Amino acid sequence: MSDVLCVGAHPDDVEIGMGGAVARMVDEGLSVVLCDLTDGEPTPRGTPETRAAEAAEAAVVLGVRRVTLGQPNRHLLDTVEAREELAEVIRGHRPRLLFAPYPVDAHPDHVAASAIARAARFYAKFTKTDMAGQPHYPGKLYSYAAVHLRLNHRPSFVLDISGGLSRKMDALAAYRSQFGDERGERLLAGLRTAAAWWGSRIGVEAGEAFFAEEEVGVASLDSLL
Repeated sequence: MSDVLCVGAHPDDVEIGMGGAVARMVDEGLSVVLCDLTDGEPTPRGTPETRAAEAAEAAVVLGVRRVTLGQPNRHLLDTVEAREELAEVIRGHRPRLLFAPYPVDAHPDHVAASAIARAARFYAKFTKTDMAGQPHYPGKLYSYAAVHLRLNHRPSFVLDISGGLSRKMDALAAYRSQFGDERGERLLAGLRTAAAWWGSRIGVEAGEAFFAEEEVGVASLDSLL
């Protein structure tokens, strides 16, 4: 059982797009699981063993559990098999909230991961199926932005991650094969800048943007900034 399931195409996607939110949710006592649809290999940097070790280290930094599925990196497709594999994770962990990649991106794996997550959310509630686990339907689905396009869409909400930004950056630093050179340092600096910009939109130090297809409810006016 978990409160939140965050889906990414590759190890580090969730950390890039919503690592601060993950850190904040853990600090608030929520149980969070990260699910990578692929192991991220092959890439120009690292090995399968290296990436697995880095992903495990990042999970420890954030205080979450991590699941890696067997879908193919660079060839990720929205197939029935991929939907069912993720749906079984949903049925097993039974999260209340599901986070998925933003559906528009230059990286085909990210686009496919978004479609797979949306379909798996629906598949997870099936009865009369060979899928493991009992039917379950996460109540809310939100998208996070970890994209290769320079998008400027208006989010549904921005979350204050001022208290979780340092853990987000520490988790990303665990991916030394990906961010341990000059290029990686520029990418990390860009993420800090983006967090500061989103934070400035809501009057805090750092923020992360999220997107919803359904209306977002507010339980208390105290939560409005």
